[in-house]
Amino acid sequence: MTSQTKDLTPKYTVPGLEREAAGKLIGLLRLRLHALNDLHLTLKHVHWNVVGPHFIAVHEMIDPQVDRVRDMADDVAERTAALGGVAQGTPGSLVAERTWDDYSIGRGDAIAHLAALDVVYTGVIEGVRAAVKEAGEIDPATEDLLIEQLRDLEQFQWFVRAHLESARGTLATDDVHSEKEAAAKGAKVS
Repeated sequence: MTSQTKDLTPKYTVPGLEREAAGKLIGLLRLRLHALNDLHLTLKHVHWNVVGPHFIAVHEMIDPQVDRVRDMADDVAERTAALGGVAQGTPGSLVAERTWDDYSIGRGDAIAHLAALDVVYTGVIEGVRAAVKEAGEIDPATEDLLIEQLRDLEQFQWFVRAHLESARGTLATDDVHSEKEAAAKGAKVS
């Protein structure tokens, strides 16, 4: 049973918010927490497994993203708890409830990893945008938290895409649908 089908209505919540509405937000935040925890681990994986002439630039670019994404996960977990929910941060819960596959690139060229990360960021950002829309109909405080995170995630994707963009403004990852496909296109660029 996923968080989407579980009744996550808390016994209490923040003043001014109905318990049922809080339950919807808790379900929404639960998947955002899983996505952020997964992104944090994926970024660390890239940090450890990137090679090639752009190694140091990518290696050093990734660590601040890791730190910020970990902070985002903490903020989401704390908001979940404030709403009266359980911040389910275990690996088993993440794997059981996520709606995406595990990151698929091992040791790889910097540009190949960045191309795959572009796909990862697109998925995470699309999820946050959907969550912002849903939260905005229920609770401005949760919506505000997600909007702040959205801005940072979009900036991180911009940093990644700067390595994938040509001087003419074309993106190496245009029209790709998987990390492996993106990595293969990215490897041709480098």
